Amino acid sequence: MYRIIADSSSNIRDGKIITVPLKVGTDEREFIDNDSFDVHEMVGYLSAYKGRSGSSCPGTEDWLAAFGDAQYVFCIAITSHLSGSYNSARLAKDEYESEHPERKVYVIDSLSTGGEMELIAEKLAEFIADGMDFDTICTEIEKYAEKTKLIFCLKSLNNLVNNGRVSGTAAKISKLLNLRIIGRASNVGELEMHSKPRGDKNAIVEILDYMKEMGYNGGKVIISHCIAEANACALSSYIKSQFADASIKINECGALCSFYAEEGGILVGFEGN
Repeated sequence: MYRIIADSSSNIRDGKIITVPLKVGTDEREFIDNDSFDVHEMVGYLSAYKGRSGSSCPGTEDWLAAFGDAQYVFCIAITSHLSGSYNSARLAKDEYESEHPERKVYVIDSLSTGGEMELIAEKLAEFIADGMDFDTICTEIEKYAEKTKLIFCLKSLNNLVNNGRVSGTAAKISKLLNLRIIGRASNVGELEMHSKPRGDKNAIVEILDYMKEMGYNGGKVIISHCIAEANACALSSYIKSQFADASIKINECGALCSFYAEEGGILVGFEGN
């Protein structure tokens, strides 16, 4: 009866939530963000490739295929400020409901990516398991989404620069001085820079300080990393040292998040106030 679908920027790979893939590509090759994606292969290839690279979102037909024949569908899309995935999902909703007037689709603009999207998906699953009706879930999930946050910590800004997300000057300075760039997905879904600590240890301390500043007080955390498992584990341990009962999950970034986070990047989705 119910179906939860997220685009693959959520980094969900547990098989319980259906995902529709985004793609990362060059003029010569394409990487599909699905279960067969190999992050080491893509990162290695892109580091040697000198031409253009970019990403593309799921089309309307991709979302429709994921709907199947579900009576009630919930879609979670990467922030509409960075991708057309949300608009594609909206078009799929309109077409699906037009063809099946008795069915309903609710599309959520996460205003984020990564672990924040996964937190929303998990909460939807909880609401469904609790027996809530469709309209109540729509209301409650929007309330919950206001409490979820995303912080990112990046070692490289090359792909963000090349795709017009940040300035080239910021990328050069951060690389020269061994800086980490910490920021967040803002309340309107845009990338917002916060600080530039030097080195991984300082960055881990800064991330938790920023989380607490944004209202973190021991809730659920999902840490996604791009070839940075050691730092993800170090951050998890540091959070646990101050919030012993915190529920923390660590996973790997898929293609889209790996493309923009680049090697050494970390995304932290968490429950705040």
